[in-house]
This record gives sequence, structure tokens and C-alpha cells, in this order.
Amino acid sequence: MKPEIILIAVTLIAMLTKKLREGTYAPTRAARAGMAAMLILTGTGHFLFTKGMAMMLPAFLPGKEVIVYLTGIAEFAAAVGLLTDRYRTATAWAVIAFFVLITPANIYAALHHVDLQKGTYGGPGPEYLWYRIPLQLFFIGWVYFSSLAGETKRAIAGSLR
Repeated sequence: MKPEIILIAVTLIAMLTKKLREGTYAPTRAARAGMAAMLILTGTGHFLFTKGMAMMLPAFLPGKEVIVYLTGIAEFAAAVGLLTDRYRTATAWAVIAFFVLITPANIYAALHHVDLQKGTYGGPGPEYLWYRIPLQLFFIGWVYFSSLAGETKRAIAGSLR
């Protein structure tokens, strides 16, 4: 629940700040700032809760802790990329792919009752997926509409000329 709160709170604060400073809300930019803040939070979790995050990965994967650290670093890089005009589009597609690719880890964790913060098998279980799967779709939509929707419209319009 913390990532979702950060996502929405930072987005609203960024919109309000922009409105007070420049008279406009800039919702897509604010939404990217919110997603960047969320990615920093979740990336930090990879270093604070490494054991629990590693437990989310299937046993057959070697170097689980290294994977956890690398994906944490990737989340930090994605946060910067979403806020950089030059890399925003490529980063947005990479973040969407990342959200799709981590879905199996979330499913595995739910089926095995992983509590990632405690590093135990005392987590909520499969019912958590009723929340997590729609949440992944929400995050994907958030990234798409804050970072790519305008690009897609311009690309379509440009190809029609």
C-alpha cells in the first residue's frame, strides 16, 4: 500500500506545486514524478528486504540476491529515465516490460505466502493476487498515459500525413 500512496501523493504535490508556480497543473509530468518516486521507494525495498524479495523468485533461479539488487538498481535508473525527456519514451516501455516481467514473481510469492518484508512464508497467499494483478495493470496504465500516450498520438498523426 505504501507504493500506491507515494505514487498518488507525489503526483498531487507535483501538480499543486506546478500550479502555484506556473499556473498550470502539468498532470502527465506530475504523474511521471509520482511514478519516479514510487520506483525509488520500491527500488529501495530491494536493498532493505533482499531476503524476502529473493524468496519471491523460484528456487531454480541462480543468484537470486544478485537479481534482486540488479532489479533495484534498474528501478532507480527507471526513475531517472522517466524524468528525462531524452530517455522518457524508451524508459517508459522498459518500465512497462518490467511490470509485466515481475508479475510471475508476484504470483509465485502469493502462491507461496511470501512476506517480503519479514522474509518469511507467512504472507497473505493467493487472495493477494485479486489486488496485485489489477494493481500491476494500473501501474502499466499509469506509465503509458503519463509517458507514452502523447507520443503515440503524435506518431499516428505523423504517419497519416
